[in-house]
Amino acid sequence: MSGDNGQTTALILASKSASRRAMLDAAGVPYEAVPADLDERAVEARMAGAPGGEVAEALSVAKAEALARHHPHALVLGSDSLVVVEGRRFDKPASREEARAHLAFFSGKVMELHSAAALVRMSGGAAGCEWSHAACARLVVRKLSERFIDDYLTREWPAIGHTVGCFRIEGPGVQLFERIEGDHFTVLGMPLLPVLGALREQGVLAA
Repeated sequence: MSGDNGQTTALILASKSASRRAMLDAAGVPYEAVPADLDERAVEARMAGAPGGEVAEALSVAKAEALARHHPHALVLGSDSLVVVEGRRFDKPASREEARAHLAFFSGKVMELHSAAALVRMSGGAAGCEWSHAACARLVVRKLSERFIDDYLTREWPAIGHTVGCFRIEGPGVQLFERIEGDHFTVLGMPLLPVLGALREQGVLAA
């Protein structure tokens, strides 16, 4: 897509997330996916005590900034999601046993899923954030029996090791919930509609 100056605006997604790539593919967005080299835990540690949405947004910006420095002529899209349950933040499970512990803790509680995105480009030798946005969905987890958790992990591990919240909403993970309040794309891991609006403003998509 060409911007007002007639130059093509290349978009790079700072992620290899299958769900984020699927969203952009389905929406017809041209992009290249390149994973960002970022110590996410260090960013989270610096923001200890901050609201979940702020942390997700900061991680999105940091991912995009880390990649933009190596791609000075592109617009970089960073995105991140995190889960908060009863005030406790949860990262992706490192093992099946940790996934089991997460699911047992989530049982019967409300999961807040924060998804954010940011657009960054190099300007004057520095990475500058052009736009960022965070959204939150509330997912009510039903009471999960030990048998259900065992059967669920047999089917879904290790695939859900790459997800916060230990679920893929487009698969068996939907069985975890009684009710979902919020945007579907936020649940998938990126606030897509605001992203598309920002990409139109940046000349990546036709207005």
